Amino acid sequence: MAMRQLPFDYAVRNLGRSPGRLGLTVGGSALVVLLVLTAVGFVTGMRKTFVSSGRDANMILVGNGSEESIERSEVPMRTSGIVAASVPGLLRTAGLDAVSPEAHVAMPLGKDRGMTVIRGVEPEAFLVHEVRVIAGRAPRSGRNELLAGRITAQGLGFDPPEGAIGFEIMLDDDVYTVSGILSANGAVAEGELWTSLTDLLATSQRDSLSCVVVRVDDALPEDLEAFAATRLDLELAAMPEREYYAALSSFFRPIEIMVLVTAILIALGAVLGGLNTSYAAFSSRVREIGTLQTLGYSRRAIAWSLVQESVIAAAGGTLIACALGLWLLDKAVIRFSMGAFGIQVTAMVLVWGLIAGLLLGVVGAVLPAWRCLRLPIAESLKAGE
Repeated sequence: MAMRQLPFDYAVRNLGRSPGRLGLTVGGSALVVLLVLTAVGFVTGMRKTFVSSGRDANMILVGNGSEESIERSEVPMRTSGIVAASVPGLLRTAGLDAVSPEAHVAMPLGKDRGMTVIRGVEPEAFLVHEVRVIAGRAPRSGRNELLAGRITAQGLGFDPPEGAIGFEIMLDDDVYTVSGILSANGAVAEGELWTSLTDLLATSQRDSLSCVVVRVDDALPEDLEAFAATRLDLELAAMPEREYYAALSSFFRPIEIMVLVTAILIALGAVLGGLNTSYAAFSSRVREIGTLQTLGYSRRAIAWSLVQESVIAAAGGTLIACALGLWLLDKAVIRFSMGAFGIQVTAMVLVWGLIAGLLLGVVGAVLPAWRCLRLPIAESLKAGE
């Protein structure tokens, strides 16, 4: 014999009995789910940035002992020419070898704008890296011009990023002008500023490169490693570009864990606060619950109806949080010492938000309902007298 269930509209009607409590439940659910979306979107955006960076055909030559940080690396200026002449099988396009000498310098962008990586490059960089200029033009040597990554431009307050063209940025004592916008399919370069190598060396007052990035054709990674090992005068270390960004991603893994743990702890605090509200709400309905039992409804059926109420209210808050997440969080720029990346509110991130909202609704009802339903029917009917 099937268990007799309370009608679904009974649970729906009960939601309107206390508009204040309903508002608190929906608002609390929205805040918790929004927090979950922020944390998961943060981790997703950071991981996607590093995963999208680097190409399988690229090798990086850095200073010996600086394999974990290009910014600390020092490579002799003559290295790029020696590599192009010494290692056969490198990619060559339109008469140019795919050998990119680069300087990576972390510099402040004026007052209250934080640090950003400035990458000094030559035209060969566009043969090596998977980037394209989506607006404006590439920086010209001797003109103090910048190519702003799409995410960096958004972090500077320009949406769409194309609005940053013509914007002036003070680097040390030199004024640079944004001449174009760079897109790199979500890679690290979108959180950087690119300029002419000679201009950056002059501004930063350095006389060495940070790295040389080469794109191989017929050559093997072992050929670059052998070159680095035999040219002791250059003091180089060779590594695949993918491997470098994978190591960089591992370096930031503790930050990802800290963000997730913080979100979980705050969410648990919110759940405990919501349980207190649910206990108070269900306790005031003990007599109603006892009456339903005398009418033949089982405790399981009543508990299911109470869970339905809680889940419906939590679902409302979850949908509000998802809408706010797509509107406010998606593509929001997070700046850090290595540049910037965007929070990613993807379909999978929304799924995690929906799961969090569902669990919130179930947990918020099961424990208070169990506490109220364990009372004997006679005692329940006397409640409130």
